[in-house]
Amino acid sequence: MPLPPLTRGGASMPRNDVLTGVDEGTSSSASAARRRRRGRMEFLTDAVMIGPALALVALFVLIPIAIAAYLSFTDWDGFTIPPSWIGTRNYERLLQDPEVFRAATYTGVIAVVGTLACNALGLGIALLLNRNSRVNTVMRVLVFSPYVIGPIILGFLWASILGTNGAVNSLLTSLGVDRVPFLADPTWAMVTTVLVIIWASFGLNVILYLAGLQTLDASLLEAATIDGAGPWATFWRVKLPVLAPTVTLNIVLAAIGLLRVYEIVLALTAGGPAGTTQTVVFTILTTSFSRSQLGYGAAQSVVLMIVIIVVTVALTQLRRRSEEAVSA
Repeated sequence: MPLPPLTRGGASMPRNDVLTGVDEGTSSSASAARRRRRGRMEFLTDAVMIGPALALVALFVLIPIAIAAYLSFTDWDGFTIPPSWIGTRNYERLLQDPEVFRAATYTGVIAVVGTLACNALGLGIALLLNRNSRVNTVMRVLVFSPYVIGPIILGFLWASILGTNGAVNSLLTSLGVDRVPFLADPTWAMVTTVLVIIWASFGLNVILYLAGLQTLDASLLEAATIDGAGPWATFWRVKLPVLAPTVTLNIVLAAIGLLRVYEIVLALTAGGPAGTTQTVVFTILTTSFSRSQLGYGAAQSVVLMIVIIVVTVALTQLRRRSEEAVSA
Protein backbone atom coordinates (compact mmCIF):
# COMPACT_ATOMS: atom_id res chain seq x y z
CA MET A 1 0.00 0.00 0.00
CA PRO A 2 1.65 3.35 -1.06
CA LEU A 3 2.40 5.87 1.63
CA PRO A 4 0.24 8.97 1.59
CA PRO A 5 1.95 12.23 0.71
CA LEU A 6 3.11 14.29 3.66
CA THR A 7 2.01 17.83 4.12
CA ARG A 8 3.97 20.88 5.38
CA GLY A 9 2.01 24.01 6.10
CA GLY A 10 -1.07 22.62 4.36
CA ALA A 11 0.81 21.75 1.14
CA SER A 12 1.60 18.26 0.09
CA MET A 13 5.29 17.30 0.04
CA PRO A 14 6.60 14.42 -2.04
CA ARG A 15 8.15 11.54 -0.18
CA ASN A 16 11.56 11.83 -1.95
CA ASP A 17 11.88 15.50 -0.83
CA VAL A 18 11.48 14.39 2.76
CA LEU A 19 14.24 11.82 2.37
CA THR A 20 16.49 14.39 0.67
CA GLY A 21 15.91 16.83 3.51
CA VAL A 22 16.74 14.14 6.05
CA ASP A 23 19.94 13.22 4.16
CA GLU A 24 21.03 16.85 3.93
CA GLY A 25 20.37 17.39 7.63
CA THR A 26 22.34 14.29 8.54
CA SER A 27 25.22 15.33 6.24
CA SER A 28 25.40 18.85 7.70
CA SER A 29 25.34 17.45 11.24
CA ALA A 30 28.17 15.05 10.41
CA SER A 31 30.15 17.88 8.78
CA ALA A 32 29.67 20.07 11.85
CA ALA A 33 30.79 17.21 14.08
CA ARG A 34 33.91 16.72 11.94
CA ARG A 35 34.69 20.43 12.16
CA ARG A 36 34.35 20.33 15.93
CA ARG A 37 36.66 17.31 16.15
CA ARG A 38 39.17 18.99 13.87
CA GLY A 39 39.00 22.14 15.97
CA ARG A 40 39.60 20.15 19.15
CA MET A 41 42.56 18.37 17.56
CA GLU A 42 44.07 21.66 16.40
CA PHE A 43 43.62 23.12 19.88
CA LEU A 44 45.29 20.10 21.47
CA THR A 45 48.14 20.27 18.96
CA ASP A 46 48.66 23.98 19.64
CA ALA A 47 48.52 23.37 23.38
CA VAL A 48 51.14 20.60 23.14
CA MET A 49 53.42 22.78 21.01
CA ILE A 50 53.02 26.02 22.97
CA GLY A 51 52.47 24.56 26.43
CA PRO A 52 56.15 23.98 27.36
CA ALA A 53 57.13 27.48 26.24
CA LEU A 54 54.27 29.03 28.21
CA ALA A 55 55.23 26.97 31.26
CA LEU A 56 58.83 28.20 31.05
CA VAL A 57 57.71 31.81 30.62
CA ALA A 58 55.41 31.48 33.61
CA LEU A 59 58.10 29.79 35.72
CA PHE A 60 61.00 32.11 34.94
CA VAL A 61 59.26 35.40 34.05
CA LEU A 62 55.69 35.80 35.29
CA ILE A 63 56.09 34.15 38.69
CA PRO A 64 59.32 36.05 39.57
CA ILE A 65 57.65 39.31 38.52
CA ALA A 66 54.67 38.54 40.75
CA ILE A 67 56.98 37.70 43.66
CA ALA A 68 58.97 40.91 43.16
CA ALA A 69 55.77 42.94 43.02
CA TYR A 70 54.64 41.39 46.32
CA LEU A 71 58.01 41.89 48.01
CA SER A 72 58.05 45.56 46.95
CA PHE A 73 55.27 46.16 49.49
CA THR A 74 57.26 44.55 52.33
CA ASP A 75 60.42 45.30 54.30
CA TRP A 76 61.89 41.84 53.68
CA ASP A 77 65.57 41.53 54.55
CA GLY A 78 66.03 38.14 52.92
CA PHE A 79 65.81 36.19 56.18
CA THR A 80 62.67 37.12 58.11
CA ILE A 81 59.66 34.93 57.32
CA PRO A 82 57.01 36.03 56.66
CA PRO A 83 57.94 39.50 55.38
CA SER A 84 56.26 42.43 57.09
CA TRP A 85 53.72 44.28 54.95
CA ILE A 86 54.47 48.02 54.83
CA GLY A 87 52.29 49.12 51.90
CA THR A 88 53.67 51.77 49.57
CA ARG A 89 56.40 52.95 51.93
CA ASN A 90 59.19 51.59 49.70
CA TYR A 91 57.87 53.54 46.72
CA GLU A 92 57.58 56.72 48.79
CA ARG A 93 61.16 56.26 49.93
CA LEU A 94 62.28 55.62 46.37
CA LEU A 95 60.91 58.95 45.16
CA GLN A 96 62.89 60.79 47.86
CA ASP A 97 66.16 58.81 47.68
CA PRO A 98 69.01 60.95 46.24
CA GLU A 99 71.10 57.86 45.50
CA VAL A 100 68.33 56.39 43.34
CA PHE A 101 67.82 59.73 41.60
CA ARG A 102 71.54 60.03 40.82
CA ALA A 103 71.69 56.45 39.50
CA ALA A 104 68.56 57.01 37.41
CA THR A 105 70.00 60.20 35.92
CA TYR A 106 73.29 58.53 35.00
CA THR A 107 71.47 55.50 33.56
CA GLY A 108 69.31 57.83 31.47
CA VAL A 109 72.43 59.51 30.09
CA ILE A 110 73.93 56.12 29.25
CA ALA A 111 70.69 54.99 27.57
CA VAL A 112 70.21 58.13 25.45
CA VAL A 113 73.84 58.73 24.46
CA GLY A 114 74.55 55.02 24.08
CA THR A 115 71.48 54.32 21.92
CA LEU A 116 72.31 57.17 19.55
CA ALA A 117 76.02 56.34 19.41
CA CYS A 118 75.54 52.57 19.01
CA ASN A 119 73.11 53.04 16.13
CA ALA A 120 75.17 55.72 14.40
CA LEU A 121 78.36 53.69 14.70
CA GLY A 122 76.59 50.45 13.89
CA LEU A 123 74.97 51.78 10.72
CA GLY A 124 78.09 53.59 9.54
CA ILE A 125 80.40 50.61 10.04
CA ALA A 126 77.82 48.25 8.53
CA LEU A 127 77.76 50.38 5.37
CA LEU A 128 81.56 50.24 5.21
CA LEU A 129 81.70 46.45 5.75
CA ASN A 130 78.74 45.54 3.57
CA ARG A 131 80.80 44.26 0.63
CA ASN A 132 81.98 40.67 0.88
CA SER A 133 85.74 40.41 1.10
CA ARG A 134 88.34 38.76 3.32
CA VAL A 135 89.27 42.05 4.93
CA ASN A 136 85.61 42.87 5.68
CA THR A 137 85.07 39.39 7.10
CA VAL A 138 87.97 39.85 9.52
CA MET A 139 86.75 43.33 10.43
CA ARG A 140 83.25 42.02 11.14
CA VAL A 141 84.69 39.46 13.55
CA LEU A 142 86.79 42.11 15.29
CA VAL A 143 83.85 44.50 15.61
CA PHE A 144 81.51 41.84 16.99
CA SER A 145 84.04 40.18 19.32
CA PRO A 146 83.56 42.62 22.27
CA TYR A 147 79.87 41.73 22.39
CA VAL A 148 80.74 38.02 22.49
CA ILE A 149 83.54 38.21 25.06
CA GLY A 150 81.31 39.39 27.89
CA PRO A 151 80.99 42.61 29.88
CA ILE A 152 82.72 41.42 33.05
CA ILE A 153 85.88 40.47 31.18
CA LEU A 154 85.79 43.70 29.20
CA GLY A 155 85.35 45.73 32.36
CA PHE A 156 88.42 44.18 34.02
CA LEU A 157 90.36 44.53 30.76
CA TRP A 158 89.69 48.25 30.48
CA ALA A 159 90.31 48.71 34.21
CA SER A 160 93.79 47.27 33.71
CA ILE A 161 94.34 49.60 30.74
CA LEU A 162 92.85 52.83 32.13
CA GLY A 163 93.36 52.41 35.87
CA THR A 164 95.60 54.65 37.94
CA ASN A 165 98.48 52.19 37.54
CA GLY A 166 97.17 50.81 34.25
CA ALA A 167 98.94 50.45 30.95
CA VAL A 168 98.07 53.92 29.62
CA ASN A 169 99.10 55.80 32.77
CA SER A 170 102.27 53.75 33.08
CA LEU A 171 103.17 54.72 29.52
CA LEU A 172 102.39 58.38 30.22
CA THR A 173 104.52 58.32 33.37
CA SER A 174 107.44 56.81 31.48
CA LEU A 175 107.15 59.66 28.98
CA GLY A 176 107.13 62.26 31.75
CA VAL A 177 103.43 63.11 31.35
CA ASP A 178 101.02 63.39 34.28
CA ARG A 179 98.62 60.55 34.85
CA VAL A 180 95.08 60.89 33.52
CA PRO A 181 92.43 60.02 36.15
CA PHE A 182 90.26 57.96 33.78
CA LEU A 183 88.63 56.06 36.66
CA ALA A 184 89.63 58.14 39.68
CA ASP A 185 88.01 61.49 38.89
CA PRO A 186 84.16 61.55 38.94
CA THR A 187 83.78 63.38 35.61
CA TRP A 188 86.47 61.34 33.88
CA ALA A 189 85.00 58.11 35.27
CA MET A 190 81.50 58.90 34.05
CA VAL A 191 82.70 59.70 30.53
CA THR A 192 85.06 56.72 30.42
CA THR A 193 82.36 54.33 31.56
CA VAL A 194 79.92 55.56 28.90
CA LEU A 195 82.55 55.18 26.16
CA VAL A 196 83.50 51.67 27.26
CA ILE A 197 79.84 50.63 27.38
CA ILE A 198 79.28 51.97 23.85
CA TRP A 199 82.40 50.20 22.58
CA ALA A 200 81.25 46.93 24.11
CA SER A 201 77.68 47.19 22.80
CA PHE A 202 77.67 48.50 19.24
CA GLY A 203 78.96 45.26 17.67
CA LEU A 204 75.46 43.76 17.83
CA ASN A 205 74.06 46.79 16.01
CA VAL A 206 76.64 46.34 13.25
CA ILE A 207 75.64 42.71 12.70
CA LEU A 208 71.93 43.53 12.64
CA TYR A 209 72.43 46.38 10.17
CA LEU A 210 74.56 44.11 7.98
CA ALA A 211 71.74 41.56 8.00
CA GLY A 212 69.29 44.28 7.00
CA LEU A 213 71.53 45.45 4.17
CA GLN A 214 71.71 41.90 2.81
CA THR A 215 67.96 42.04 2.18
CA LEU A 216 68.34 45.09 -0.07
CA ASP A 217 67.42 44.28 -3.67
CA ALA A 218 70.33 45.02 -6.02
CA SER A 219 67.91 46.15 -8.72
CA LEU A 220 66.87 49.09 -6.51
CA LEU A 221 70.48 50.27 -6.28
CA GLU A 222 70.91 49.85 -10.01
CA ALA A 223 67.76 51.86 -10.67
CA ALA A 224 68.96 54.61 -8.35
CA THR A 225 72.33 54.72 -10.12
CA ILE A 226 70.65 54.91 -13.53
CA ASP A 227 68.48 57.77 -12.29
CA GLY A 228 71.64 59.65 -11.34
CA ALA A 229 71.28 59.40 -7.55
CA GLY A 230 74.50 59.93 -5.62
CA PRO A 231 75.63 57.94 -2.57
CA TRP A 232 73.86 60.27 -0.11
CA ALA A 233 70.56 60.27 -2.05
CA THR A 234 70.77 56.49 -2.48
CA PHE A 235 71.21 56.08 1.25
CA TRP A 236 68.26 58.31 2.19
CA ARG A 237 65.86 57.26 -0.56
CA VAL A 238 66.69 53.57 -1.01
CA LYS A 239 68.72 52.03 1.80
CA LEU A 240 67.23 53.75 4.84
CA PRO A 241 63.58 52.92 4.02
CA VAL A 242 64.54 49.26 3.61
CA LEU A 243 66.43 49.38 6.91
CA ALA A 244 63.56 51.03 8.81
CA PRO A 245 62.46 47.81 10.62
CA THR A 246 66.10 47.08 11.49
CA VAL A 247 66.52 50.61 12.85
CA THR A 248 63.49 50.09 15.09
CA LEU A 249 64.84 46.78 16.36
CA ASN A 250 68.29 48.22 17.01
CA ILE A 251 66.97 51.24 18.87
CA VAL A 252 64.73 49.14 21.11
CA LEU A 253 67.41 46.51 21.84
CA ALA A 254 70.06 49.14 22.53
CA ALA A 255 67.80 51.15 24.84
CA ILE A 256 66.72 48.08 26.82
CA GLY A 257 70.27 46.77 27.13
CA LEU A 258 71.68 50.11 28.26
CA LEU A 259 68.93 50.63 30.83
CA ARG A 260 69.95 47.30 32.36
CA VAL A 261 73.72 47.79 32.19
CA TYR A 262 75.54 46.54 35.26
CA GLU A 263 78.46 44.18 34.68
CA ILE A 264 80.84 46.65 33.03
CA VAL A 265 80.24 49.19 35.79
CA LEU A 266 80.90 46.54 38.43
CA ALA A 267 84.20 45.44 36.88
CA LEU A 268 85.38 48.86 35.71
CA THR A 269 84.61 51.23 38.59
CA ALA A 270 82.49 49.29 41.12
CA GLY A 271 80.15 52.28 41.07
CA GLY A 272 82.84 54.74 42.08
CA PRO A 273 84.34 57.14 42.61
CA ALA A 274 81.93 58.27 45.33
CA GLY A 275 79.04 56.47 43.65
CA THR A 276 79.08 58.68 40.54
CA THR A 277 78.99 55.76 38.08
CA GLN A 278 76.30 53.72 39.80
CA THR A 279 73.53 52.63 37.45
CA VAL A 280 69.99 51.68 38.42
CA VAL A 281 70.66 47.94 38.29
CA PHE A 282 73.88 48.40 40.27
CA THR A 283 71.93 50.30 42.93
CA ILE A 284 69.21 47.63 43.00
CA LEU A 285 71.69 44.81 43.58
CA THR A 286 73.67 46.79 46.14
CA THR A 287 70.50 47.67 48.05
CA SER A 288 69.10 44.16 47.90
CA PHE A 289 72.14 42.08 48.82
CA SER A 290 74.88 44.26 50.28
CA ARG A 291 72.41 46.07 52.55
CA SER A 292 69.88 43.21 52.92
CA GLN A 293 66.95 45.42 51.86
CA LEU A 294 65.30 43.11 49.36
CA GLY A 295 61.89 44.73 49.73
CA TYR A 296 63.26 48.14 48.79
CA GLY A 297 65.31 46.61 46.00
CA ALA A 298 62.19 44.86 44.67
CA ALA A 299 60.38 48.20 44.53
CA GLN A 300 63.22 49.66 42.47
CA SER A 301 63.09 46.60 40.18
CA VAL A 302 59.35 47.02 39.60
CA VAL A 303 59.80 50.69 38.70
CA LEU A 304 62.67 49.84 36.33
CA MET A 305 60.53 47.17 34.65
CA ILE A 306 57.71 49.67 34.12
CA VAL A 307 60.14 52.23 32.69
CA ILE A 308 61.57 49.66 30.25
CA ILE A 309 58.06 48.69 29.10
CA VAL A 310 57.07 52.32 28.60
CA VAL A 311 60.30 53.14 26.73
CA THR A 312 59.94 50.08 24.50
CA VAL A 313 56.33 50.87 23.58
CA ALA A 314 57.10 54.55 23.03
CA LEU A 315 60.11 53.87 20.79
CA THR A 316 58.21 51.27 18.79
CA GLN A 317 55.30 53.61 18.21
CA LEU A 318 57.55 56.52 17.22
CA ARG A 319 59.47 54.39 14.75
CA ARG A 320 56.26 52.92 13.35
CA ARG A 321 54.89 56.40 12.70
CA SER A 322 58.11 57.49 11.03
CA GLU A 323 58.09 54.34 8.87
CA GLU A 324 54.52 55.03 7.82
CA ALA A 325 55.47 58.62 6.97
CA VAL A 326 58.40 57.44 4.86
CA SER A 327 56.30 54.80 3.05
CA ALA A 328 53.56 57.39 2.39
